[in-house]
Amino acid sequence: MELKVRVVPNSKERSINVLNGFLKIHLKAPATGGKANKELIEVLAKHFQVKKSQVEILRGAKSREKTVLINSH
Repeated sequence: MELKVRVVPNSKERSINVLNGFLKIHLKAPATGGKANKELIEVLAKHFQVKKSQVEILRGAKSREKTVLINSH
């Protein structure tokens, strides 16, 4: 399943909200060095109850708006 995600790095708390067809995800990690992307994968894997290896960022690795693929098989 493909998801449109909007990431907000450097937040005080982690959270996932639905906003205008996007998942808006607040992350504690900064956007430098791929730390926010790594945390995003962990958060989505936990939320959808899949392994981290089943979560892939398809587009927008260096952007706040991303397209993410969740492989449920």
